[in-house]
Amino acid sequence: MPADKTLDQALAELAAVIGRLENAVDMRIEHQRQNSEIEGEVRRVHEDRARLAQELDQSQFRANRLEEVNREVSRRLVTAMETIRAVLDR
Repeated sequence: MPADKTLDQALAELAAVIGRLENAVDMRIEHQRQNSEIEGEVRRVHEDRARLAQELDQSQFRANRLEEVNREVSRRLVTAMETIRAVLDR
């Protein structure tokens, strides 16, 4: 009988170890899936950041161009006003 009990105990311990191993494997698979999802999200964030940086650069270029045009229009208005004053003063 002791041999049977020892065998039963060994089988029970083996079953418990196999159960823990299966749990560990399941946890590892879930961890890898979560890491994969996180890596995908990080990639999307980097892509968004690059796109936003490009849009910001384009907006800054347009703002600079508008500022240049604004200065030119202002200069032309001053010239036109001076010309009108000169004509009116005659």
